Amino acid sequence: MDNRRLLGTVAGAALVLGAAWFGVDLAGDSTAPSTPPRESAQSSTAPRSPTESAARSPSATRERTCPLDTLPEQAELVVADILAGGPFDHPEHDGKHFGNYERRLPRENNSYYREYTVETPGLRHRGERRIITGGGTDRDPDVWYYTDDHYDSFCLIPDAEENR
Repeated sequence: MDNRRLLGTVAGAALVLGAAWFGVDLAGDSTAPSTPPRESAQSSTAPRSPTESAARSPSATRERTCPLDTLPEQAELVVADILAGGPFDHPEHDGKHFGNYERRLPRENNSYYREYTVETPGLRHRGERRIITGGGTDRDPDVWYYTDDHYDSFCLIPDAEENR
């Protein structure tokens, strides 16, 4: 009896992990709103980034915005690279699937989102900054997001394609 219970527990865990890996919603509630981004737990009242600044704004909506000129200059370079179709600084990662496993962005099909690294000067690794695109084509996404805290929070880049 104990072996069957253990086997059932292991099988259930494998099912949940496999579903999370492939972005499957086991609850089946596709109409539920996406989880809103969490605010930073930082105690300082001075915002450290456009993402955090928007989160603390009293008029912040569920989908916060961060115009391209408020982001680090490296983000502008990545936007230009995306629109040009590359090349990218991290081709093994950039332009690849972003799973939205934390569900901080609106729920979409499994292949909707792609991620790109925004370099952080002084780091010898990819860092926490990313641009996430969704829908459209590789060179003409429908939606653009920025995160500077490795997917904890996002803001919508409304003007990413304006200087095309």
